[in-house]
Amino acid sequence: MLTRLLNIYRLGVKELYSLRHDQVMVALIVWAFSFSVYTAAEGISHELRNASIAIVDQDHSQLSMRFRTALLPPQFKPPAIIDFDEIDAAMNSDRYTFVLVIPANFESDLLAGHRPQLQLNIDATAMMQAGIGETYVSSIVAQEVSDFLGEAGNPQRTPVELHTRIAFNPNLESSWFTSVMELINNITMLSVVLTGAALIREREHGTIEHLLVMPLTSFEIMMAKIWANALVIVFATAISLWLVVERLLAVPIEGSIPLYLVGVALYLFSSTAIGIFLATLARSMPQFGLLFILVILPMNLLSGGETPVESQPEALQQIMQLVPSTHFVRFSQAILYRGAGLDAVWPDFAATAAAGVVLLIAAGLRFRRSIAALQG
Repeated sequence: MLTRLLNIYRLGVKELYSLRHDQVMVALIVWAFSFSVYTAAEGISHELRNASIAIVDQDHSQLSMRFRTALLPPQFKPPAIIDFDEIDAAMNSDRYTFVLVIPANFESDLLAGHRPQLQLNIDATAMMQAGIGETYVSSIVAQEVSDFLGEAGNPQRTPVELHTRIAFNPNLESSWFTSVMELINNITMLSVVLTGAALIREREHGTIEHLLVMPLTSFEIMMAKIWANALVIVFATAISLWLVVERLLAVPIEGSIPLYLVGVALYLFSSTAIGIFLATLARSMPQFGLLFILVILPMNLLSGGETPVESQPEALQQIMQLVPSTHFVRFSQAILYRGAGLDAVWPDFAATAAAGVVLLIAAGLRFRRSIAALQG
């Protein structure tokens, strides 16, 4: 047993030396855990920022002036004032995403108890901005109307008063979500790529034959690649959480980072086993890349990071419960966002570990078969 452990350790050290000299892989690791996380948080915003808006003011009243002054940066650019017949040309030329039309006699009709209508024209080619902006404009208009009627002695009354309390992300900052989810997705991606590429690199360079003539088993070769590449991913994850997420992006981490890294290590047994299994199916890096896309895209898209698993069809939900990335995303969000402890995440830890055992056995059998074919 001691000899086997020493073989695994020494082969793993050899793997780390080999990775250090692979400049492309090193660059990919650095990019995935730094620039990729930062740009995902800062470059892809789910908040409304600097939206272009114009107002057609046919009322010229005190209330219409309040609408103008309420649409403020950073959500909106300063509103432009245009005429009604300029709307189509302005929106066709992509000058404005929103055009708010305030009809004549709007304020007087409102004070008289009527229900006058406003028209909001939206350029929906900017789909995300259009959906978020419509909510912003509707909320601002409703608030200004309510305040104006209250000051005029005719307050609007609603049967229910809703008080919203937002937990874990009170300012609804999308960067708090996208940065961590990008890190989670990159952990899956890099762990599969590194182990798969390491095995294919051995085959393409002819060094796999050197290993086969040594007193080594397929299990030792496979486990050496797993622990070496997993160690790199865990270390890169810790640095990314500390330097990029917490320092550069100022995202608060609520839970225990050591506990999370333990969960990452458990998950890496599954994802690295997937990488080895795919590498035994592929004969070259291009083939491995195609198989990688077919596996990783569904894992990342359906594991709960992009959309909740509960919103998927029932049959697909049952299938995804068998996929380790689903449990990985679940306990990652629980620990990093909500500060969950081991008492809350141990079922997902257990499911991840069980999936890792199954995938390791499957990868080991496939790897042994491929080794036997090379020896034959």
